[in-house]
Amino acid sequence: MPKFQVTIKFEMDDEFMTLVPPHRTYIDHLINKGIIDYYVVSMESMHSWITFTADDKNEVEGYLLKSPLHKYWDYQIDELFVVDGNQYRLPGVQLN
Repeated sequence: MPKFQVTIKFEMDDEFMTLVPPHRTYIDHLINKGIIDYYVVSMESMHSWITFTADDKNEVEGYLLKSPLHKYWDYQIDELFVVDGNQYRLPGVQLN
């Protein structure tokens, strides 16, 4: 199944902070279902990056629209060609 990288630029206000707990509950739900592989936030640059497993960009957009924080986001969705890292590899063989 295809992978997609979402790059999010956001701005915060007082209401934003009240929406963070329900947003985190939603993100945790998607992580537990295997829909989100990675969720990363930088408060320094006010950016987030989310790696999704989905059929297409429209499905990813649907997940994003359900977040309580959606109205604060300016985002871009890119389909990934190569995804590699420790999470995608078999564990190393350890001889006893």
